[in-house]
Amino acid sequence: MQHIGASLKEKRSALRQTERGEIMKYFCDRLNPSRIRDNLPKITMARMGKILEQIPTKDLYYLKRVCDEAGNFSKKFWYELDPKKHQN
Repeated sequence: MQHIGASLKEKRSALRQTERGEIMKYFCDRLNPSRIRDNLPKITMARMGKILEQIPTKDLYYLKRVCDEAGNFSKKFWYELDPKKHQN
C-alpha cells in the first residue's frame, strides 16, 4: 500500500502548472543546450522567472514566435530582452 503523501505531491504539482510556467520552461529548454555548450551555467526556472518578471504573458508568446523564426534562438532571445536595443 502506498503512503497518502505520495499521491498528494502529484496532485499539488499538477495544480501549480500555469500557462506562464510552461512558456518559461520552453525558454529554459531551448536556451540551456547552447549555454552548456559554451560552458555557462544552466538557467533555472527561478532565474528565468526573474528575467521575464516584467513581461506580460501575451508578450512572451510574441517573443517565442520571434525567437523560433530566428536562425539563432539564444541570440535573438537576449537581443529582444535588452531594452537598449529598442530605444530610438
